Parts: sequence; C-alpha cells; structure tokens
Amino acid sequence: MTIIVDDAGSGDLLFGVVIGAFRAETAEFKYDLVDVKFFQPSLCSEKGYLAESARITTELTKTLNLKPEEEVHLCQGYIFDDAAVELRKAYGEERIKRIRVTGEAQRLTEIAYLDEIRNLGYEPLVEREEKRAKSFFHMMRWLKANPDRMRYAKTGWPRLKRYRLFKPIQDDETEETVKHSAICSECGTECEVPFKPDPHRPIYCKACYSKHKRNMKTPMRGTPKANVHV
Repeated sequence: MTIIVDDAGSGDLLFGVVIGAFRAETAEFKYDLVDVKFFQPSLCSEKGYLAESARITTELTKTLNLKPEEEVHLCQGYIFDDAAVELRKAYGEERIKRIRVTGEAQRLTEIAYLDEIRNLGYEPLVEREEKRAKSFFHMMRWLKANPDRMRYAKTGWPRLKRYRLFKPIQDDETEETVKHSAICSECGTECEVPFKPDPHRPIYCKACYSKHKRNMKTPMRGTPKANVHV
C-alpha cells in the first residue's frame, strides 16, 4: 500500500496551505492546514512553513497508521522539502519518494482547500487551475473589496510589494521587526535603530535626536548626514 501526500493553496494568495494524505487502497483521506501566519511578513522570511509542513505530514502518516514497508509518495513541491528529509530519517530512504501527484489524491486535497477559502466568503474561479494569473488578480480584487479578510492573505511574499494593496503591510512589519542595536554617539546609551548602523556616521537615540533636531541645519554637499533613530 501507499500513502500519497499532496498540497493545495501554496501558490494562491488566500489562506494557508492544505496538506492532504490519501491511501488509494482504502480510500482514506486526511488533511490539515499550514496556517496562513507562516506566509505573512513576520514568519514568511524564516520559511517556518517548511518545518510546519514536515510536522503535519508526519502526523498525517501516523493518523493513517503507516504500515511496515508501506511507501509514502510526496508531491515534488518545495513545501515538502523538509518533510522528505524528516520522513527519510524516520522510515528510510527507500520508502519515501517524490512524485508528481495526480488523480484522486490531488482532487481531494484541492477540494479541501476550496472548501476552506469558501468559508471565508470567497468564491474561486472555475478555471483557477488553468489560469493562475487570473485567479491571483481575482483574489486580490476580492481582498480590496473585503479588507477585513486581509488577515487571511499570504502577505509575506516579497513580490507583493509591487502592489499598492500589500506594500503598507510589508513596510509596517519591516519597520516593527527589523531593528539593529547601536550606541548613541551623544550619551552612550544603548538603543535600537531601524537601519544598519554606519560606523563612520554618528547615531542618536530618540532623546538626543530630539535635542539635536531643533538645531540641525541642512548639511553642505559632501558632508555625511547623521544616522538618527526617529
């Protein structure tokens, strides 16, 4: 017997990713979700979705009671890269294979994803599989019309910065999470700044910058500006 594992939603803008496991011989199907938070700015860059996918895949094989010597066939998609490594450690190289998933395993996993996004109030395009670009913009227009559903979007993809709808989300997240430690050139206090400190330029903490701001003049051409934490 064989357990086939597929995913749905990895390339879609809405929701997380469905991981489905199917055993053809018994028609058993189970699925779980890689939460959308793993595809949003604070976590997406860390690629935590790979470890989460590996965890879910392992749990699904246990739920289906993987039989001795039974093989696990994983979709070739990148989201299963960590899962393949973990399963091979647990069950051996020869029992874990990467394949192009088709048929019932693919169909059931896709249905599970479509059910999840319909629960958000979104109705997917009928031809979404054949017209991925059209589906992407259809989802984006729906989010623009339903901004309260933005929390269910994969907003961590760097390519989304080109779209006005998503750029503020990514910029705000970057401003809040990317900080660098520094020492104020004026008072010597340790502070955090939202840029990489330049050792050749002065850096001011908030308090010292407030004092300097009133007296700051436009620097002459060729004079380096001070790094400041606003």
